[in-house]
Amino acid sequence: MSELDPEIADRLKRNADGLVAAIAQQRGTGEVLMMAWMDDEALHRTLTTRRATYFSRSRGAHWVKGETSGHTQHVHEVRLDCDGDALLLVVDQQGAACHTGDHTCFDADVLLAVES
Repeated sequence: MSELDPEIADRLKRNADGLVAAIAQQRGTGEVLMMAWMDDEALHRTLTTRRATYFSRSRGAHWVKGETSGHTQHVHEVRLDCDGDALLLVVDQQGAACHTGDHTCFDADVLLAVES
């Protein structure tokens, strides 16, 4: 059972599965690294350990970023958006953020870009 502060829990707007979108952003550069999901327990663990912890929908379990790969995220800030349905984690990323080995999960497919 989660020990998430009730004042924080009350502000979250979760999806039907009880999850909130979490965006990881590189501290200093603002680069968007990845998107994952958090439940109350994952958010509680992240806030208390400063190690990014997410909820895997496919495995139905929590995972700490970098626990097996070594590609860790040290969390400096956690922000809740104005609607309460998304979190922003400002992190120091060590190694690749994406499970494919890319630096970010947004390196592969550019759907639209400004022409220079």
